[in-house]
Amino acid sequence: MSRTKSGVAAGVAGSEIEGKPVASRGKKRTGQRASKAGSKAGSKAGAAARGKKASGWTAATADRHVLYTHAVQSVDAEIDFVDETFKEIRGVRARSLREDFCGTAATSCEWVGRRPSNVAIGLDLDQPTLDWGMEHLVERLTPSQRKRITLLHRDVREPGREGSGVDIVLAMNFSYWIFATRAELGAYFKRVYESLGDRGVFFLDAYGGWESMKEQRDRREIKTKQGSFTYIWDQVRYEPITGHMDCAIHFHFPDGTRMRNAFTYSWRLWTLPEIQELLVEAGFRNVTVYWEGDDEDGEGNGEFEPAKQGEACQAFICYLSGEK
Repeated sequence: MSRTKSGVAAGVAGSEIEGKPVASRGKKRTGQRASKAGSKAGSKAGAAARGKKASGWTAATADRHVLYTHAVQSVDAEIDFVDETFKEIRGVRARSLREDFCGTAATSCEWVGRRPSNVAIGLDLDQPTLDWGMEHLVERLTPSQRKRITLLHRDVREPGREGSGVDIVLAMNFSYWIFATRAELGAYFKRVYESLGDRGVFFLDAYGGWESMKEQRDRREIKTKQGSFTYIWDQVRYEPITGHMDCAIHFHFPDGTRMRNAFTYSWRLWTLPEIQELLVEAGFRNVTVYWEGDDEDGEGNGEFEPAKQGEACQAFICYLSGEK
């Protein structure tokens, strides 16, 4: 999901289709989250987009939103985390969830599918992306689930009556980084605080590490039922005085074609101390960082636990929560 200055999911540059290979490099944890097996949303959207007949990926026919759900999102793991963590904090299950910068609303769809009592509200300013999510994801839900999901073409700083009083607000995939100053980000956090229900919890994520400021490309092969393709996270530019960063996602395919700038990002690289301080200033209590553990190979194991200190690894992803 890409972002623009107005708090949108999908300020995307036009994709370019080319055929040149690029160099690859790896690191401990990539700057974008993904399920190794591909997300359920990716599988469902992929099936809808390509029909029953499976064929190899190619830039001429691939849908960038489907590629994104396979390569970046893991909505089932994300909802597992927020659902269980909210219960640990409050002692009860959450019912209502607002997904800020929702894009295709894959996470909202996952939420309403968990329990018949769950309702979801998605906010985004990019109408074409919302339309894609309605056609490929929301319309594939059951009638009961569709009644419990609402997508609004709306700025996240103005959630309105429908987006207020919720148990959970999510700002995932680093979407809030489009607010580039302390005043802007603090104002957004304050608005989230005001719009949550009395015992609401705000969940967001962040990435960092000493490679987060490096201008580089990270390349990973994504395997799906339709075949494999290559996902490239491109940290195009980092400016150290302001913290401004330009990033992009590219996709390469086995037939030699590639989709450049499928998604582009222009944001500030916020650090964990800054984010925590701004959450506290906005009124949140018990601001917590959830750090990912390691597997036997020293890679992230997908298990996130509350932590006061973290490893100085080259790249990390973590969650944060703030309680009202």
